[in-house]
Amino acid sequence: MRSRERFRARLATTDDDLRRAQALRHLAFVTARSLPARPGGLETDAFDAICRHVLVEDASADLAATFRFLPLTSGAEIGRSYSASYYDLAALASYDRPMVEMGRFCIRPGLHAPDVLRCAWGAMTDFVDREGVGMLFGCSSFEGTDWADYADAFAMLRERHLAPKRWLPRIKAPDVFRFAARLRRSPDRVRALKTMPPLLRSYLGMGGWVSDHAVVDRDLGTLHVFTGLEIGRIPAARARLLRASVA
Repeated sequence: MRSRERFRARLATTDDDLRRAQALRHLAFVTARSLPARPGGLETDAFDAICRHVLVEDASADLAATFRFLPLTSGAEIGRSYSASYYDLAALASYDRPMVEMGRFCIRPGLHAPDVLRCAWGAMTDFVDREGVGMLFGCSSFEGTDWADYADAFAMLRERHLAPKRWLPRIKAPDVFRFAARLRRSPDRVRALKTMPPLLRSYLGMGGWVSDHAVVDRDLGTLHVFTGLEIGRIPAARARLLRASVA
């Protein structure tokens, strides 16, 4: 994979690489949220075994960020995805091009470096271009489980960013917040963007869309929305920036 300035993205190739990713996930998703520690200080699940894992390292080879991705040949395989555990994705089963689920993205707590996110997106862009991927998707998380903390963000999602009806995920999880049905307020744009997770802002800036409800994930202490991005709908100027985002 490629690099940019201080950071380099590469695929995990060893068990130690995977453990480093899982340890960073534990730090970001468990320790930082004061959740009960997991065995061995690792945040793991059954999907790790079928996903590819990306490490974003700094010049000292310290891990700055990580994410995993699951390539699918088409929507016919979408039931294999992590997202399908929480959303009814039957509408996407007819999608006839390669897809990739991107998930478990996290940056080392306390690290504030925009180039980390750009490097991660650059790595994903390389794969998308090589494999002819038509759609990226995943679960975009808000920290905490109280939707009122993000009322303006959810109002903006309802107003501007709902999935096309032909792809709209249906409710599957037992605990959800149906923001599209419940919120009728006009969003405060500044407050909405301030409270929107950075990864979700990136998706939306490229033309991404979301489900009409958020899942309450008490295991990880988050609210998350299904997020889709059709590669062919990314604005040309933004696509050029993505492809130029790494050296």
